[in-house]
Amino acid sequence: MALLNSTAIKAPRQKLTEKSVEVFLKLVPSVSEGAQATHRFFATFLSVVAGIGLLILLAVNILLAQDAFTLSALKAEAKVVADQREAINRQIEAASSPEALAAKARALGMRPSDSPVFLNLDEAAQAVAKGDGKNG
Repeated sequence: MALLNSTAIKAPRQKLTEKSVEVFLKLVPSVSEGAQATHRFFATFLSVVAGIGLLILLAVNILLAQDAFTLSALKAEAKVVADQREAINRQIEAASSPEALAAKARALGMRPSDSPVFLNLDEAAQAVAKGDGKNG
């Protein structure tokens, strides 16, 4: 009878253990092949999006680097043009200096005036120059 009693006690415990394992397994969702495929597709999708993003970032960086080289070349060209402009301005200033103009005038046969005449554009002075002035 004792033997019968021990098997009778074990059977309900075994059933209780099996039921608790089933309940525990129901708490954890079963991963089927479809769900794994969905997770694999999502991971692949994220990898592709990240790869495309990195390629776009690389392309933008390359374009910015090319623009930096272009900007550097343009700055160098602008400096050369500014130097040329400065040289031309110095030539113009040298050619238009009073000494240079006097030398060119002498080369053309001109000579300086012994009695310089100055123009006075004041109204009273113009009237005197025309003889319309009132002398008292």
